Amino acid sequence: MTKYTNKASLSVSTDLSNFIENEVLPNTGIDADHFWNGFSQIAQNFMPRNRSLLEKRELLQDKIDTWHKKLDGCQIESENYINFLHEIGYLVKEPEPFAITTQNVDSEIATTAGPQLVVPSLNDRFVINAANARWGSLYDALYGTDALDAPPAKAGGYDQARGDAVIAEARKYLDMILPLNSGSWTEYEGGKPDLQNPECFIGTAGDNLLFRHNGLHIEIIIDSNNPIGKNDKAYIADVVIEAAITTIIDMEDSVAAVDAEDKIIAYRNWLGLMRGDLTATFEKGGKTQVRTLNPDRKYVDHDGNPLTLHGRSMMFVRNVGHLMTNPAIHLSGADGQKTEIGEGIMDAVFTSLIALHDLKALGQYRNSRAGSINIVKPKMHGPEECAMTNDLFDAVEDLLDLERHTIKVGVMDEERRTSANLAACIHAVKDRIVFINTGFLDRTGDEMHTSMHGGAMIRKAQMKSSDWIASYEARNVAIGLACGLSGKAQIGKGMWAMPDLMADMMEQKIGHPKTGANTAWVPSPTAATLHALHYHQVDVFALQSEMMGQEIPALEKLLTIPFAADTNWSEEEIAHELENNAQGILGYVVRWIDQGIGCSKVPDINDIGLMEDRATLRISSQHMANWLLHGICTEQQVDAALLKMAAKVDAQNAGDPLYTPMANDPQNSMAFQAARDLVFKGTAQPSGYTEPLLHAWRLKLKAS
Repeated sequence: MTKYTNKASLSVSTDLSNFIENEVLPNTGIDADHFWNGFSQIAQNFMPRNRSLLEKRELLQDKIDTWHKKLDGCQIESENYINFLHEIGYLVKEPEPFAITTQNVDSEIATTAGPQLVVPSLNDRFVINAANARWGSLYDALYGTDALDAPPAKAGGYDQARGDAVIAEARKYLDMILPLNSGSWTEYEGGKPDLQNPECFIGTAGDNLLFRHNGLHIEIIIDSNNPIGKNDKAYIADVVIEAAITTIIDMEDSVAAVDAEDKIIAYRNWLGLMRGDLTATFEKGGKTQVRTLNPDRKYVDHDGNPLTLHGRSMMFVRNVGHLMTNPAIHLSGADGQKTEIGEGIMDAVFTSLIALHDLKALGQYRNSRAGSINIVKPKMHGPEECAMTNDLFDAVEDLLDLERHTIKVGVMDEERRTSANLAACIHAVKDRIVFINTGFLDRTGDEMHTSMHGGAMIRKAQMKSSDWIASYEARNVAIGLACGLSGKAQIGKGMWAMPDLMADMMEQKIGHPKTGANTAWVPSPTAATLHALHYHQVDVFALQSEMMGQEIPALEKLLTIPFAADTNWSEEEIAHELENNAQGILGYVVRWIDQGIGCSKVPDINDIGLMEDRATLRISSQHMANWLLHGICTEQQVDAALLKMAAKVDAQNAGDPLYTPMANDPQNSMAFQAARDLVFKGTAQPSGYTEPLLHAWRLKLKAS
């Protein structure tokens, strides 16, 4: 049972209040009573507004459901549909042309284009790895992945043949990024290189050479004593790439945080990052390993002056959205009733408080050198919800005695009402916005839920080629540029979900910078190192300048609902679709419920490892719920698919000693029952979100 301590009108988990008072507040200059009284006032002011916004979501959804039911399958006329959405307030009036006014933005966000990692805040080792992924070995990234088109390394130590292929491939990249006036880097024998663009050479560290191209740094490691370097005619031991420029420390989609115990872990890791003293101890190869944050990197410039580069990724923190509450804190109302606090409100206050350790230079390293707190806010529906976040951040700044707009915001364009009103959403936070991005999975889940009653959706694999998704991706960049984000904020693109398929990533993900996006998500530090090469091939800011003033795609295609024109699928096609969805749901949910793992590499139905989080779950469960609703499949077919795939998922996890099988006793498997609920109760879930059911089942398992 959780023990609570009264703090003003709040009942706070005693463990959480002790953490805040004993670990976070000291040295910040903020008195505990002042903090809790101010936090209580914020909760009292914003909880009713938060509830009202959630009620508006449901009201709009009810009106859209009713509209679709009245059409009863008749063809939708685009003009009538858009007029209807305006009438009910789903679509709002576009703001007059404007430019964001955000100040004090870190260069990693505003003026550097490069990869972005997203990492679950509950895992200290993953968090440190992500922070340290600012710099990555190109040799290691090529040697250990299929990005190198060469025979795989032979077992039993260093494979000389593959190593030679790595070195040759790395030289090709150097020829592309840092071309010499004559010859190739394969012929380079040492000394100051004669570059076609000599301004790219900016300094040294001992014998090592430092370069900058398209805003990103490259360090060539010269070491004649290194096993690789001693056999190289120029003694090049490695090529180190500036990679994960920014990282999002995630408290939302990639974590299973359902109570005070979980939230303390997340907050403590964030505190360790802000103080620079986070460590992770783990066993590897029978030995105890300790991982710490990398220091800054020291160089000497052309004039002999010291030059310091950031050693760690610049870190955002992603708070929870407006929907969920958390039992870690209860708010007492005027009637004496206690209600769980909005988790997004709690996150805004606590993550900002913790970030004071960075702003006040209380630790050994700095995160934001611009003096900002960078918070990504997900799952907001439209400009009113963005406005509430803006006002909430105002209130937190007042509580912590911060200058206005110290707290910056990233708006995730992953809900349909936000996509359709993106300019108005940006306008609502125009003085503090530093990030927008697109996310295919959550956005598709909301696309399906919004139009759930209109008809059966196309097969999931067809979604990426549908009209609305192309419009969504193009509008996001065009609107971001029109609102003045270039040079002030990130315009981002979504995740490459297959960490083992780096050759495919290298071929396809260059498409993200080519759209004008100055960041995109990657699933691992290795992927960040490789994806960074794309930003050397594409000068994103030059491309953005060329794109300025381009016409913003009209709403019609964005609001073209992906209904299936022909639902006459064969039994085999229906079974395949159901099983593909069921396997994805079960493979993720079993780890979430049974082990509290919110993000991991999960084998798909073809045994290809995919980085999965709740967004994947949302699209799969909503798709099955939609087909059930419209009679494409029966409950019996869904149950058969779930049972069949439970056995497959059990087999895929057979080597995990912590795994609890589902197929042999599905009735008593909480994970299986949670997965089943996500489908059979899918149409009733708010916006199709999976969190309410996942949290309920995880809390039930923890209580047991």
